[in-house]
Amino acid sequence: MDDHDGSNPPQGQPHGMFDSLRQMLGTLVGVAQTRIELLGSEVEEQVARLTSILLWVIVSLFLAFTTLVLISVAILVAFWDSNRILAAILLAAGFAVLALISYLRARAVARGRPLLFRATLEELAKDRDRLGGR
Repeated sequence: MDDHDGSNPPQGQPHGMFDSLRQMLGTLVGVAQTRIELLGSEVEEQVARLTSILLWVIVSLFLAFTTLVLISVAILVAFWDSNRILAAILLAAGFAVLALISYLRARAVARGRPLLFRATLEELAKDRDRLGGR
């Protein structure tokens, strides 16, 4: 005997509006979970990248400072008897020019940084478009 009298839908099909809503909610939660995992991955990548950059910047600055001090001392010693004041002024002017160039370069890099969480934002935009948004 067949139990399909219209009161119970066949198995595998939604049982009504609440089941459809539950399935849709489950899908949205799955999409949200995927996007949050992507965001977490991007945060981890950025932290690792920034940590590496910071470490290399510290090493570079230490070595550059040591080099500049040693070169400056060598130049001052070489000109100690003849023009030590002029040598010191020229060294200071040279360092000031290099500091200005470094500042301008750092500002350009900071302005040209990539958009944070770009992949997550792109995926969210795709999801919005698929769901009938703009």
